[in-house]
Amino acid sequence: MEKCFNIIPSLLLISLLIKSSNAAGIAVYWGQNGNEGSLQDACNTNNYQFVNIAFLSTFGNGQNPQINLAGHCDPSTNGCTKFSPEIQACQAKGIKVLLSLGGGAGSYSLNSAEEATTLANYLWNNFLGGTSTSRPLGDAVLDGIDFDIESGGQHYDELAKALNGFSQQKVYLSAAPQCPYPDAHLDSAIQTGLFDYVWVQFYNNPQCQYSNGNINNLVNAWNQWTSSQAKQVFLGVPASDAAAPSGGLIPADVLTSQVLPAIKTSPKYGGVMIWDRFNDAQSGYSNAIKGSV
Repeated sequence: MEKCFNIIPSLLLISLLIKSSNAAGIAVYWGQNGNEGSLQDACNTNNYQFVNIAFLSTFGNGQNPQINLAGHCDPSTNGCTKFSPEIQACQAKGIKVLLSLGGGAGSYSLNSAEEATTLANYLWNNFLGGTSTSRPLGDAVLDGIDFDIESGGQHYDELAKALNGFSQQKVYLSAAPQCPYPDAHLDSAIQTGLFDYVWVQFYNNPQCQYSNGNINNLVNAWNQWTSSQAKQVFLGVPASDAAAPSGGLIPADVLTSQVLPAIKTSPKYGGVMIWDRFNDAQSGYSNAIKGSV
């Protein structure tokens, strides 16, 4: 009988561990506005479980890869290495910090499988667990790579496979497709099944975003995304009207009372992604929703 009683707390512990490993959270993009505060400021809010440093906006087509953190630092003078201790401080709080590739205004493309492999090696040596004398963000080892690819769409599946091949470190992979399914640029990559987190942009896309009190288009698109190869799907939302010129802002009270109850039933629900830290700091969006995510 004694052994039977001991099984119960063990099962409870296992169930708690499983639940915590799939716990929902908030992801945010940081790096595109010099007035949004430091990276450590963002992490010290304790609102975010994931921070995407945006963006590595130049790569491929024979270009030297280059990070662009707007007004935060000048990478050409190694000015962005100052964020290394901030990255490590965020990670010490249990926050995953990823480097985001692409963005809406970059100069990037992958024109061959060879270019994809070359970029993967560059990312490994300069941002992940490898070594280089020219690490743009210093010695901090990022947790993974985010694909915010908004132009071109070839060979990103091969990039994902190459990044997944580094056995010395678990490289978390995330993607930020637009909400029309399938995504025009990332579909083949997401179909690899290698992406741990897919934060879908349910904004700037009228056909699948919240509008005038109607959540039906959003929920229909959400159901398509949760049927994809994504391991976890996040609802990507703007933190303010200014963050999404083509619409999609979901008032915080509507998100918590209508939208989240409609989508959280999916076993693939991962949480909410917010664009971006600057607008969130202005609007207080994450403060308003964090108890419901």
